[in-house]
Amino acid sequence: MSRHITRAICTAAAAIALTTSGLALAGAAGAALSRLPGPAASFTGRGYLDGVAATSARNAWAVGSTGTARPDTVIAHWNGTRWKQVPSPTPASGGILFGVAAVSARSAWAVGETGRARTLILHWNGTAWKQVPSPTPAGGAALFGVAATARSAWAVGVSNDRTLILHWNGTAWKHVPSPTPAGGGGLSAVTATSARSAWAAGSAWYGRTLIVHWNGTAWKQVPTPTPTGGDYLYGVAATSARNAWAVGGIVTGSRKTVIMRWNGTTWKRVPSPSLSGGSLLAAVTATSARSGWAVGSAGLIVHWNGTTWKRAPSPDSAHGSSLSAVAATSARNAWAVGQTAGGQTLIVHWNGTAWK
Repeated sequence: MSRHITRAICTAAAAIALTTSGLALAGAAGAALSRLPGPAASFTGRGYLDGVAATSARNAWAVGSTGTARPDTVIAHWNGTRWKQVPSPTPASGGILFGVAAVSARSAWAVGETGRARTLILHWNGTAWKQVPSPTPAGGAALFGVAATARSAWAVGVSNDRTLILHWNGTAWKHVPSPTPAGGGGLSAVTATSARSAWAAGSAWYGRTLIVHWNGTAWKQVPTPTPTGGDYLYGVAATSARNAWAVGGIVTGSRKTVIMRWNGTTWKRVPSPSLSGGSLLAAVTATSARSGWAVGSAGLIVHWNGTTWKRAPSPDSAHGSSLSAVAATSARNAWAVGQTAGGQTLIVHWNGTAWK
């Protein structure tokens, strides 16, 4: 298996390992994007998409990579009419992008790793994507998630079997202290609602859930339930100090989805739909306490309606496509990205009525 392994969850296997050179989520995917109707079909290519972010119905970004021996970064932009690939810098050793966050039409961040197991951060300045300096601890590191507000940004990942958190203070990216459980662990996603509140989710080794919280001063680990069979968390989203979600899956036995909710006091597991053949959830987004989406293996899409999580019809689920990221700006606009079984990038869109 290549040193560079997509964070996307796929169906063929459930062996998952965080390392300094990638978050391995092995598997397979689905059918060609060309079968899908609608505007999402205007961009397709060899490779995979691992991250998506949107600020409005007219501005969205999707990031990933193509190639294996020396992968190239891939970035596509939605301008309100179509998706179009845009130039993105790739280090000489190669590069993979795992996550993206957008602040406005003139500012966005993308994170990942280089071919030499060093952190990789790109910034959109309204005109072009540029690589910016980012610290890498000795021994190598990878970044899997990024979140940004108007004046601050966070990037999370793993380095030497330890959690890794970097902070953008408006001028530079700096390594900040982060808790690592005994035995090691890593972080796969981060979300921020203000300068004083952010969440990062991942896993301690041996299948134990891991969630840490930024209180405006320091990152602290908070108690989380770990289901029998071991659980890995891959996605996290928050809409307020009293509402946050974390998603993942049980990776042994029947491989069931896992969803946890923060109610302002504690994290608790809530019922979540799973596919009969086994499934995991890779990412979650929420626009309010009454609306949210989560996506994962076999094209699984589930919706939070304010009361329960329900499975939603997915345009490519019959072919087993893998969805690795989701973003929403309103009840009528959401994007999910991933990869098809044919090795093509995959983008699907929620228009308020159906996923296309």
